[in-house]
Amino acid sequence: MNSFKSISLYHLMIDDQKMIGIKFAPDRLIQSLIKGLPGPKWSESYNMVYIPNTKANLDIIFNTFKGHVWINYNRFLTNRPVNTGNEAVDVQWFRRRKPVPGYRYCPEVYLLKLELKRYADNTVRTYVSFFEMFINHYKERELSSIDESDIRAFLQKLVHKNVSNSYLNQAINAIKFYYEVVLGMPNRFYEIERPRKESKLPTVISKEEVLSIIDNANNIKHRCIMQLLYGSGLRRSELLCLKPADIDSKRMLVRVKGSKGNKDRFTLLSHTALKDLRTYYREWRPREYLFEGRGGRKYSPQSVLKIVRAAAEKARVAQTVTPHVLRHSFATHLLESGVDLRRIQVLLGHGSSKTTEIYTHVAINTFENIKNPLD
Repeated sequence: MNSFKSISLYHLMIDDQKMIGIKFAPDRLIQSLIKGLPGPKWSESYNMVYIPNTKANLDIIFNTFKGHVWINYNRFLTNRPVNTGNEAVDVQWFRRRKPVPGYRYCPEVYLLKLELKRYADNTVRTYVSFFEMFINHYKERELSSIDESDIRAFLQKLVHKNVSNSYLNQAINAIKFYYEVVLGMPNRFYEIERPRKESKLPTVISKEEVLSIIDNANNIKHRCIMQLLYGSGLRRSELLCLKPADIDSKRMLVRVKGSKGNKDRFTLLSHTALKDLRTYYREWRPREYLFEGRGGRKYSPQSVLKIVRAAAEKARVAQTVTPHVLRHSFATHLLESGVDLRRIQVLLGHGSSKTTEIYTHVAINTFENIKNPLD
């Protein structure tokens, strides 16, 4: 097989019929093989050949090109489960909402797909919120009639409101999820432009400021929360999912289960934090989760944010401090103390070393040996 010859398969919707799109670079062999497919037609708008989307036709494509041309299924075979380790997704409250006159709710098929794919709860809420914003912008239109120009007009409206790039990307993701995942048309809005990726440095505070914030906690529970955010480099969502059994005092580790990317990992446990955690456990006696709210329910993300901000204000820290600032500070302080990036990557649970490398841009030891030309 000539490795330089390849075709890519896409889902297309043409005249309300599902089609298999076949994209390729001009090549005599490929063109000859395509002529042998059942009823191939050319789409000017998509710039590719297409045939009816049936299992039989998919088998014919495979048998026709097998041994001659490489078939790229990456954009075609996308309907697979994601985040299979997530907790059960509860979308019932979306379904139980009372109808509001003139307001268009998210289609049931959209909710069902989020449920079946077991997207994280935060992702579900984000997608539903943005998609409802979109469909209410075009509340008099059938969704199948909305094309790329309509989506661009909606996104342009958001741009004029000076929303962040992250906000804009979330809106695009929510819209594309409906057309590409729910309806099975992965390339329909492939040409929608995304904002250029921002490259912002993480906000980091000094170790002295971190310790001052922890010292200004209201109680032992709040103190332990901030000690784990900083001393173990936890994400807020990871902290909230911790259970008492995840604190391994013998090995001085914290076990993080089902983190971002559905990965488990171990991270550091501070001796100082362990001492306070034991006091906290004796006083509060949490049952299921290490940190619980009223009625034994999981502590809320908003509560954790309020705890950190209140303590930072008491400590008179000039920077705006969030739970993630404590995580950034954990990584930066480790790098400054001589811990190599690979180990920090493991502790943080980063899938790529490139994500961890950003801390080299804020670590003091990156700059301290460079002599300033003014001096």
